[in-house]
Amino acid sequence: MTESIKPSDNWHTLYTGDGVKQVQYGLIVEDLPDAREWLIAAMGEAFPGVTIATAASLADARSAINTQLPQIALIDIGLPDGSGIDLINELNLTHREVMSIVTSVFDDDTHLFAALGAGASGYLLKDQSRDELTDMLKRIVEGQPPLSPAIARRLLGFFGPRQLTATTPEPAPDAQDEEGITLTTREQEVLGLIAKGYTTPKVGELLNITKNTAAGYVKSIYRKLNISSRAEAAMEASRRGFVSPDAF
Repeated sequence: MTESIKPSDNWHTLYTGDGVKQVQYGLIVEDLPDAREWLIAAMGEAFPGVTIATAASLADARSAINTQLPQIALIDIGLPDGSGIDLINELNLTHREVMSIVTSVFDDDTHLFAALGAGASGYLLKDQSRDELTDMLKRIVEGQPPLSPAIARRLLGFFGPRQLTATTPEPAPDAQDEEGITLTTREQEVLGLIAKGYTTPKVGELLNITKNTAAGYVKSIYRKLNISSRAEAAMEASRRGFVSPDAF
């Protein structure tokens, strides 16, 4: 059993200004095994000697936090029993010394600003290499906020000067059915491909995203549509008009 870590006043004490404070204990909240192993490897490389706990659900995460308070928590948004944003909000209210960082496939404003509003100290996308993720985690102890480049650009674009012209393209609409289920444009693309029989790695290749990112989209789609198999995915894709019935 590892020795309990005394919580610091806030996460900024990971960087003291005079030197780096060692990250001794981290938590990874991720339900996909491959993505979880990927995050474990990145955190281990970024913080040598760190003890890492893992959780595949909100319930497991809360239990892990009660057992040992982490200094850093990497938290997925879409979990089997709820949203990781709820966990971030809880940590921000009760354990502000924990640095909560989102690790997600979602790069839209809705998830981004909800996470930051809940108290997230960073937002990392799963569509980058492990080396890139490791490097961003290493920079935490130098006082740099962990933000994927795409997220940093989105924040700059949101808060920077904006000028709309008649030629500015409108974003592709999300698809909401009569049951009120909304699939993002990317989720529609992924659903159409898996309905045609493509494997998750092949979906990632075709859409120029990582396997972990593709798997995250598949997980989100299955959860939203309350399905659990490719056969059901094919039926839903056909019903929603994302693929032709002739494709099967």
